[in-house]
Amino acid sequence: MQTVQTRRRFLSSAALAAAAGMLSLPQAEAAEPPPETLTVRFPKIPVICFAPQYVCEELLRIEGFTDIRYLDADGPTMSQDLGRGKFDFLATISMQAIVAIDGGAPIAILSGVHAGCYELFGREGIHGIADLKGKKVGLTATPELMQMMAAYVGLDPKRDLTLVSAPETKPLELFVEGKVDAYLALPPEPQQLHARKVGHVIVRTSVDRPWSQYFCCMLAGNREFVARYPAATKRVVRAFLKAADLCANEPERAARQLVEGGFTERYEYALQTLNENPYGQWREYDAEDSVRFYALRLHELGMIKSNPKRIIVEGTDWRFLNELKRELKA
Repeated sequence: MQTVQTRRRFLSSAALAAAAGMLSLPQAEAAEPPPETLTVRFPKIPVICFAPQYVCEELLRIEGFTDIRYLDADGPTMSQDLGRGKFDFLATISMQAIVAIDGGAPIAILSGVHAGCYELFGREGIHGIADLKGKKVGLTATPELMQMMAAYVGLDPKRDLTLVSAPETKPLELFVEGKVDAYLALPPEPQQLHARKVGHVIVRTSVDRPWSQYFCCMLAGNREFVARYPAATKRVVRAFLKAADLCANEPERAARQLVEGGFTERYEYALQTLNENPYGQWREYDAEDSVRFYALRLHELGMIKSNPKRIIVEGTDWRFLNELKRELKA
């Protein structure tokens, strides 16, 4: 059910603006046209690594938006729902956005958010991805990534792995109980497994190549919204990127916002996620190269029909990111 997120303000606009270095807008920003619409809608799911999406509310208000909505969402279909107009913008897994674009969803990837955030856990005797041949791997999100990882070390992901992902089977608990051999975890699941001392990490995408070199999470917009409201779009992207900087530079503050806003329950899990993922590197990483990398892997595995060039041409728009890199002295 779609529900408008109504919550008390956890920080005053002035305090948050100060934390983000925004007590006054630079002259270039102040001279911009106002947003063509004052309403912006995002999905809400319990995935901590999408933190900039959840801590940008006051930054959006500074940009001129007055009606900021967080709507309940289904994680696996978010990118398609963005194309259908259920949301205006969202933080999404790069691979999911690319698959949606290949399927004709009218969305545009606008910026990277961060690299990393996934951890692949194995049980005793499993020391690397190659050891998963003939094994069961549990996950609740992004089977594409697990298949890419398997193919990268020479496994046939369709023949050599059995993926256990149906929510009703509770894959995480199956791993805890020893009924599957590995688990691909997305925050807050890694923090839960560490706290329960279950398994050991064999891949951490925030540090292990090649995954650590590319954005796993990106900001996408509904293509009609982007075309119709370019001034509003630029302001949303700016607020989002400043929220990413806030996550990098003020993780304690951002973690409190995630908890107080009802986006997650455990402050310590939120703080750990913010500390371990490179939110500040949206400046250094190449967003287009990330799309190219994942699109190529997906195309090689037969998961998409479009080649990377077509995905980039039809499903990305870097105008706002390039302008903001200059304006924010990236």
